[in-house]
Amino acid sequence: MGQILPFPDRDDASPAAAEPEPLWRELVGRELHRERVRRGERLVDVAGRAGVSVQYLSEVERGLKDPSSEMLQAIAGALDLGTRELATRAARPEALALAA
Repeated sequence: MGQILPFPDRDDASPAAAEPEPLWRELVGRELHRERVRRGERLVDVAGRAGVSVQYLSEVERGLKDPSSEMLQAIAGALDLGTRELATRAARPEALALAA
C-alpha cells in the first residue's frame, strides 16, 4: 500500500501561498486609476470620454468589473493609453508588488 502523507497545517504554509495573486482585472484597474490620478482627472471626465458610466469606471478601477477588450480600449483611449501600453504597465513587476 502507499505511504500516508500528513496534510500540512495552515501555520506551515508560506506567506506567499497564503495570499492569492491579484486578478488581472485588479491589476488593470489599479493601473487605470493610477494614470487617471496622475493626470489629475476626475472619474466623470474620463467616463464621459470613454462612453461609460461613472459607476462602471469606478468599479473597473477597483477591480470589481471584468471589462471586455472593447471597454478596456475605450477607457484606456480616454486616458491616451493604448491597450498594449496598459497591459504592459499592469504586468510589470512594480505593479505586482504594489497590488500585493
